[in-house]
Amino acid sequence: MEPFYLVVFGSLASLVAVLELSKTSKDRFSTSSAFNSFKNNYLVGPYVYYLYSHYGFGKGEIGHLFIAGFGSSMLFGTVVGSLADKRGRKRACVTYCITYILSCITKHSPQYKVLMLGRVLGGIATSLLFSAFESWLVAEHNKRGFDQQWLSITFAKAIFLGNGLMAILSGLFGNVLVDSLKLGPVAPFDAASCFLAIGMIIILSTWTENYGDPSENKDLLTQFKGAAAAIAADEKITLLGAIQSLFEGSMYTFVFLWTPALSPNDEDIPHGFIFATFMLSSMLGSSIASRLLAHPTPRVESYMQTVFMLSSMALLLPVVTNVRIFAHIFSILPKAPWKTNSFKSQQLLVAPSNVKGGSISFSGCIQLIGFCIFEACVGIFWPSIMKMRSQYIPEEARSTIMNFFRIPLNIFVCIALYNVKALPMTVMFGMCSAFLFVASLLQRRLMVIAEIHKSRSQDWLNMEEIDPEGVPLNG
Repeated sequence: MEPFYLVVFGSLASLVAVLELSKTSKDRFSTSSAFNSFKNNYLVGPYVYYLYSHYGFGKGEIGHLFIAGFGSSMLFGTVVGSLADKRGRKRACVTYCITYILSCITKHSPQYKVLMLGRVLGGIATSLLFSAFESWLVAEHNKRGFDQQWLSITFAKAIFLGNGLMAILSGLFGNVLVDSLKLGPVAPFDAASCFLAIGMIIILSTWTENYGDPSENKDLLTQFKGAAAAIAADEKITLLGAIQSLFEGSMYTFVFLWTPALSPNDEDIPHGFIFATFMLSSMLGSSIASRLLAHPTPRVESYMQTVFMLSSMALLLPVVTNVRIFAHIFSILPKAPWKTNSFKSQQLLVAPSNVKGGSISFSGCIQLIGFCIFEACVGIFWPSIMKMRSQYIPEEARSTIMNFFRIPLNIFVCIALYNVKALPMTVMFGMCSAFLFVASLLQRRLMVIAEIHKSRSQDWLNMEEIDPEGVPLNG
């Protein structure tokens, strides 16, 4: 493995360690032992593109497989979300485990139709993953009477440990299974099935059931109408849905694009190690988010503007590097150290390679750093958007509304992937960058509306403390 990957990974690991070890009491919430037990119980609970390529499918066919996953999430997402609210969130979480295990099993077949079925199952599982678990957590947290502010702790830890640490270990473990033990690209999916089974056992044995609106007189259509009415009636919920769709749509497109972006000439890149590096970047972001959420200022609606803007610039790097700006600058500098054989860092920033199976190119190195910055923004995004959803989305239709949010993002991703062969990669990254910029503008609008609502609420509280003659009631 090239030293460049180790340098990036080591630098990120050092930053995460410094941030975590330097936390003071001001950066943490004071919680109860009962809450800590509840939080820990909840938290227990990249080879896809490479696998399809290994089976001999081209970029267009792989794109259609990804479309099947996002399309099924779009079609079935609102249904499974409503069923989770009505039939129970714990039951929905168990269904997620079973569905994704079945999806992993289909990876053993090189048959296109079987893989397509696996993607459909994976899309349904994804809808459950991104709605049922969070809905269960928020409802259970409130049912047990914990401080509303403590939700931020669980959100941040879920991203740090689940999306971060465990994902890093999974990526490294997958790299060992595929590259070291030569078990093939399907081996990580077999391992995932085992861990999903363990998680399902934990859910079944330790979680209690909770519901959104379990009343029997409401059918699915009524729930859909109620969720749609709630979104239309509250601009904050509408803006939140648009922001989530723009960011997650760009993020899922990035998931499909990062492998071909870093290896346009089939360069030999360590997929598992790069995935682990991305997850370490996500841990860095979640560590930053936990600090931000522990303080009253800056508010989440405020700092997320900067996060969206930074993520927009990060995904613009593939566009910039492919315009050959760097190559032109380097060519006009007469005594550039990288033009000499004595330049020691030449081993880190490897020159572009047109040979199949060669090393990562220089532009690939620059893009990898940008992708790490984007993943750090993803790490900040998840606990922050969870925090805003817990504030603005009504409990009785939480899973349904959250899956409504996923409809536009799935449409966007399906359109992008359907045109993956027609659109150059730079155009797709440019589109993602533009959408993230729009998300930043919408986030500013959400902040303004939230401030107005907060100010009006405070005015009402002040009025209630004064009688009609202007005399304080507690006087």
